[in-house]
Amino acid sequence: MESAWLGHIEYRKAMKFQMECVERRALGEIPDTLLLLTHPHVYTIGRIGSEANLLVSTESLLSEGIAVERVSRGGDITYHGPGQLVGYPIVLLARPDVHRFIRCVEEALIDALSDFGIGGRRIDGLTGVWVGEKKIASIGIGVRRWITYHGFALNVDTDLSYFRRIHLCGLKGREATSVAEVTGRELPMEAVREAVAFACGKHLLGFS
Repeated sequence: MESAWLGHIEYRKAMKFQMECVERRALGEIPDTLLLLTHPHVYTIGRIGSEANLLVSTESLLSEGIAVERVSRGGDITYHGPGQLVGYPIVLLARPDVHRFIRCVEEALIDALSDFGIGGRRIDGLTGVWVGEKKIASIGIGVRRWITYHGFALNVDTDLSYFRRIHLCGLKGREATSVAEVTGRELPMEAVREAVAFACGKHLLGFS
């Protein structure tokens, strides 16, 4: 799997680029590719998500320049913003097992977090990666022509106050955490993205 760092990119622009990559992957023009990036502040609501899980008005968010986007991934509502590593794996599922793919994404993130002394884990029935009872990474996948898009968001040194404006992933009472909060120090985004790219390359093999 190849990886590409796109830098800080607006959500809709990244969405358009993802769909271009999906089409190119379907045509065999590119290999499986992990797009890594960060987004400006935005809240996204998945296919089955409820706007009731947004705890502030869209008008108040818009006044701050924060968009709310209804998107085609699985899952409910989440937040993206500066200090968060977002990954969009564009992967052909020759064996169409989306559930297994999501578990492998979780395993890749758990593996990457271990490089920094963080013990990530799964919680039965809840997609994502957790440290203790707090969520450090959210996952929501879309599939088109058996090619994955959307992906994961790992909180590196994210401002966690933005998560207090939502029921995170539609889960009441659940809180978010970050690499910085868990370790008590700021880690360079470059170091985290390199660890994540390596772990995804290892754990997301064998689908195409």
